Amino acid sequence: MRRILGIILGLLLIGGVAAVVLLKGQDPESTATKTVRGVIGSEKSDFFRDPDVVKALKEKGYTVKAESSGSWAMDQLALKEFDFAFPSSSEPAKEVEAAAGIQGAQETKPFFSPIVVIARPNAAKVLADAGLVKMSGKNTGTLLMAPFLKAADEDRNWQQLAGSSAYPELTGRVFIKTTDPATSNSGALFLALASNVANGNTVVADDAGIERTAPLMRKLISVQGSLEPSTDGPFRAFISGSGEPLILAYESQVASMLLQHQDPGDMVVLYPDTTVNTAHTFVPLNDKARDLGTLLSKDPRLRELVMQRGFRPLEGVAEFTAATAPHSGYLNPGLTGIRQVGTPTVKILMALAQRAKG
Repeated sequence: MRRILGIILGLLLIGGVAAVVLLKGQDPESTATKTVRGVIGSEKSDFFRDPDVVKALKEKGYTVKAESSGSWAMDQLALKEFDFAFPSSSEPAKEVEAAAGIQGAQETKPFFSPIVVIARPNAAKVLADAGLVKMSGKNTGTLLMAPFLKAADEDRNWQQLAGSSAYPELTGRVFIKTTDPATSNSGALFLALASNVANGNTVVADDAGIERTAPLMRKLISVQGSLEPSTDGPFRAFISGSGEPLILAYESQVASMLLQHQDPGDMVVLYPDTTVNTAHTFVPLNDKARDLGTLLSKDPRLRELVMQRGFRPLEGVAEFTAATAPHSGYLNPGLTGIRQVGTPTVKILMALAQRAKG
């Protein structure tokens, strides 16, 4: 019995030594990942859930656990619980840095997406016949902001627009369903572009500009009733066939559907003729996630996956145009005919949001 036990113990010892040798021969970086937790804008949820993205990040040493929040509400969170924040533009990123006490963080802007309005075909046709939209194809066109804002300021109803009687579903005031401009980036940026047009095509920069534009901003927001905290809800409602006939969205949400070969349904994509680009800004809150933003910007595989989810890599116009070429019937890759403007300061933009909400 003692001899049998000795043989078994010897075999176990040899096996253990062999396992150690094998493990030492492996590259620990090839399998080891560090888990980082981040708070992101909801429009990036599908990107971070994408199995291909999860795999690509794991190969680079990261397991990412992401939670969604309105970009302008991130600074109110317990940021010490997160390793990074990823709001939808640089303006709320500054507020996050201030709240976390890390001004001057090594932030990166891996990709961006312009604001668009998605419309039901009947709504787009009526707006085009009324001179508020210029169609460039069956499923895409340009929203003419000055005429649209004039109609909003005059409290125009759908029934007052020529040709609307053929579409009984178009009733009530003409408005674009946005998100809450006090908490959501897309809602705030809609006020940024609308106030620019209302302020004589100039960025609102002082109290006088706020006073000039606030009444119209109030009309744009108050007519909507309850406001969603992020773009995901209204967009999904529109895709499901419910919701309002005009919805504010990110181009990336539409492009992602098309590139994932999902049926866009009866959608018309309208690019406001004055727009602001939302540069998604990665803010590392500690050293653990410091290199993740750079990976999203520079790694070829991750850049490819970024475009597959509809985002435009910075300095990647040609890449985005090539990737979306089969879907040019919906998209405007070069933003042809679109005037791109800057945004007000955080203080001005939040003042506009508060005045707009009353």
